[in-house]
Amino acid sequence: MDVHGRDLRYFVAVAEQLTFTGAAERLYVSQPALSKQIRKLEKQIGTALFVRGSRAVTLTAAGAALLPHARQVLAAWELGEAAVAAVKATQAAVLTIGISTSPGRGILPAIRSRFGTAFPHAKPVLRQFSWEDPSAGLADGSSDVAFVWLPLDRARYDWHVVATEPRLVALPSTHRLAAREQIAFADLLAEPFLALPHSAGILRDYWLALDARDGREPVIGAEVSSTEETYEALVNGDGVVLLATGNAPMVTRDGVVCRPVTGISPCELALAWRRDDTRPLVRGYVAACGLARRGRRTEHGVTTA
Repeated sequence: MDVHGRDLRYFVAVAEQLTFTGAAERLYVSQPALSKQIRKLEKQIGTALFVRGSRAVTLTAAGAALLPHARQVLAAWELGEAAVAAVKATQAAVLTIGISTSPGRGILPAIRSRFGTAFPHAKPVLRQFSWEDPSAGLADGSSDVAFVWLPLDRARYDWHVVATEPRLVALPSTHRLAAREQIAFADLLAEPFLALPHSAGILRDYWLALDARDGREPVIGAEVSSTEETYEALVNGDGVVLLATGNAPMVTRDGVVCRPVTGISPCELALAWRRDDTRPLVRGYVAACGLARRGRRTEHGVTTA
């Protein structure tokens, strides 16, 4: 028996109005068309659903038995339609990806291709954030996911590490240590350092390598909030600065050199998201990142789960 949702809607309308005229007005159909459809439904079921009077109709025993189930079917279908609409809206939505410096390293194209396959109608948009916000927009909801440097507050955020790199030191080409092939961090302890703004919190401490100073307070030569400010401060001789290997080309220009540093840990670039954010688009981008990470590891000969 092939009963359409329209037939059930017509039946429920008549059962609730107990008049074909009122039900037809409610459904915005003609009364003859409604009567014809109800008779067709009764034929399919094999029994009458209504007792038709001159002024009103009443439900038969079969009609009364069918009514609650018809309502359940229609309610379930409405929930299904709402769920599909929500998915369609998600697929067509914009996903804001926060960055403070370009992730580079082939990360974005690898994730984009996988995310685009799963969400072909979604629009990922990159948004640049100042170094004053170490969460790259996650903290105030300006971004949905973000590429950030660790450490980050684990109580608020989750993340996938997408790159692990040695930290270098950038310094003026005229600096007394510039000629060395590599520099021990201990030899930098007395140097003035370029620092992130205080609002960067634990990230400011990390790029000053406080954990490797044995309690010695760093000398701050200047605060910087962008790549351009960093380069200008280096050229001016305001201080030296630690940075990721992948970001070295951004400041290695006339008058600035970068050297490997021993005695400090490597840095980690991560894709982060708010722990309580379960939206499909966010989780889809996170999943695409996971697939991209596994793909990159496989390409480098590393077996992945």
